[in-house]
Amino acid sequence: MFMYQKKLQYPVRIRNTNPALAAQIISQYGGPDGELGASLRYLSQRYSMPYPDVQALLTDIGTEELGHMEMVAAIVHQLTRNLTDDQIEKNPGFAAYFVDHTTGVYPAAAAGFPWNAASMAVKGDPICDLTEDLAAEQKARVTYDNILRLAKDDPDVTDVIRFLREREIVHFQRFGAAIEQVRQHLDTRNVYYTNPAFDPKPAVE
Repeated sequence: MFMYQKKLQYPVRIRNTNPALAAQIISQYGGPDGELGASLRYLSQRYSMPYPDVQALLTDIGTEELGHMEMVAAIVHQLTRNLTDDQIEKNPGFAAYFVDHTTGVYPAAAAGFPWNAASMAVKGDPICDLTEDLAAEQKARVTYDNILRLAKDDPDVTDVIRFLREREIVHFQRFGAAIEQVRQHLDTRNVYYTNPAFDPKPAVE
């Protein structure tokens, strides 16, 4: 069960509308490396994680990613509220989004395609899943770096994006520590051949 606190993890207060920027930032809501996929990935992987403290880590980070998804949605909403017809017409990237979703927040990539579960991985093997998680956090950090380059003229946006970027780095570090912890449980001869969440422990020779 999740306990919901009715405030954002970090405040989002954007003063200026910018539909073009919203059409780019939406990728961290529902793009291939966005927060929706991250939260579902970790909250799904936890069930087959055989080590309770790593399972708890996946739960914690997965829950936090739900909060980050909410923050990204708030950014997109605040960048597009009170748009004029002229602003929409002058931003063809957002105009295509507007045709389908008006100013609703819809999980999609900046390239326009909708969120797809194929962008996330749940294998049921601790080493495989945690390696995927390291890559996911690194890719999300790169995406936030790219957004920062494009949003450099709006400090209201970059302030929030920097916070989200920093959390990706923290998550990367936490997953790095977790994968080392999992390796300590494994017979190094069998790291790539057995799954401790599924396969029986090999007999001691």
